[in-house]
Amino acid sequence: MIIQQSAENYLETILILQQRNGTVRSIDIATELEFSKPSVSVAMKNLRNNGYIEMDKSGEIKLLPAGRDIAQNIYEKHTVLKRVLVALGVDEKTAAEDACRIEHVISRESFQAIKDHVHRHLDD
Repeated sequence: MIIQQSAENYLETILILQQRNGTVRSIDIATELEFSKPSVSVAMKNLRNNGYIEMDKSGEIKLLPAGRDIAQNIYEKHTVLKRVLVALGVDEKTAAEDACRIEHVISRESFQAIKDHVHRHLDD
């Protein structure tokens, strides 16, 4: 499945905010990403139309199974890549920024190899 990087970022942000706060509204996403409310509103409409999220009458956003799968996949990539970069001596902020960029372009094969390496060498 091909999905735009921006949509992946929104889905990952929704997942993180749900874990942190329990509920998510568009304003929470706008604040977290430092985006305008109208930009987030357009993105939420697109995510809703593509079956990734649902929004109730009060404005609470929930990930649907397809959206949750993408969000969890991107978040796993982010956390593993950031951990590797920090272990290599990159400072936390730079590691997080770089992981955010890499998570969208890394192949499944390369990520699996990195993940396997982490489990063999960093989880001891």
